[in-house]
Amino acid sequence: MLTDVLIRKAKASAKPTKLMDERGLFLMLTPSGGRWWRFRYSYAGKEKLLSLGTYPDVSLKAAREARDDARKILGKGIDPSAVRQEEKRAKVEAGANTFATVAREWLENVKPKWAAVYHSDTEKRFEAYVFPDIGRRPIAELAAPELLGVLRKIEARGTVETAHKVARACGQVFRYGIATGRCDRNPTADLRDALKARPKVKHMAALPASELPDFLRKIDGYDGELQTRLALRLLALTFVRTNELRGATWAEIDLDKAEWTIPAERMKTKAPHHVPLSEQAVEAFRTLQAMNGKWPWVFAGRAPSTPMSKNTVLFALYRLGYHGRMTGHGFRALASTSLNEMGFRPDVIERQLAHVEKNAVRAAYHRSQYLEERTAMMQAWANHLDAQRAADGKVVAIGRARRVVGSDMADRARADA
Repeated sequence: MLTDVLIRKAKASAKPTKLMDERGLFLMLTPSGGRWWRFRYSYAGKEKLLSLGTYPDVSLKAAREARDDARKILGKGIDPSAVRQEEKRAKVEAGANTFATVAREWLENVKPKWAAVYHSDTEKRFEAYVFPDIGRRPIAELAAPELLGVLRKIEARGTVETAHKVARACGQVFRYGIATGRCDRNPTADLRDALKARPKVKHMAALPASELPDFLRKIDGYDGELQTRLALRLLALTFVRTNELRGATWAEIDLDKAEWTIPAERMKTKAPHHVPLSEQAVEAFRTLQAMNGKWPWVFAGRAPSTPMSKNTVLFALYRLGYHGRMTGHGFRALASTSLNEMGFRPDVIERQLAHVEKNAVRAAYHRSQYLEERTAMMQAWANHLDAQRAADGKVVAIGRARRVVGSDMADRARADA
């Protein structure tokens, strides 16, 4: 029989060496210094080996207990190796059926259908709020009270809307789990009346059209970076979403044809979006091209390999004095309201806003229609902005004290460049 002293004194040799214990247990010493516990037994007339771990992680006492457990299984007419394989399979299967595993699989499945920002936000919520508490739990064992505990923690942070978003996403994971045979029911259905009521929706701040002249003149008077001023101007001229603007690349823009085509993967609707460029928009892009043309991004970040920060536009609006009154998204609302009042057809405006058309037939029709009308509308809108800006012929200075007569953005841009 072996002892700890004998094991510690044993030296590795050029060939594997067996240190025998009793009842089939032995320690295999390898030339590289490894010490492996093995149990030799016979089953169905064949000699077999069962690995019991390594010394000293598995002590002599623990190895003997593992051997005895295997002998008990053998005494029932069952192969201990088969039991070991079944245990490994069960662990792998359990790992494949945890909530986190199913959720990540579902996230990968929906990724091609979702906008990148929405997908990323959903994934971050799971990582921050859900996986730490129930990520390792088998999805089939999760019940409403356990899930409610997770959501209550989110509510306690004062983020009730986030709790509802997480509950909705969890519900989608459970439905995916049911479809793939990992669980039998969706416990989020039992939480409908358990969560706090969602706060009333607050629409993104947007200025009324009556403030447009002064607002445009303040943009022209913005004394921060020229790139930021041009970003504000182009948001007004194109009324695309802020992320669509800041992520623009020169490969998307054809200034000779006055066209900007935003690829599907960057659009909330997951469909390519065509933006006709007015003369004023082309001029603004050409100024940016002179500044950033050697980089892939139209709006280069502090590191030119990345785009402009997502907060740049918002902070510029704060600096202009519009905190809580105007956002990047507000340009879209302002354009929509004004263009409707100017008499443009609602369908044309909605198409240029890249809003989702719920009717499949109309959606297919809209993809190829209205381009001529939209091109004319975008030029008319740019001319309208010029007329509004020139209402009193002055530019309001923001930040450092200065006053500039005239309202031609192109002249200002060339001077700053």
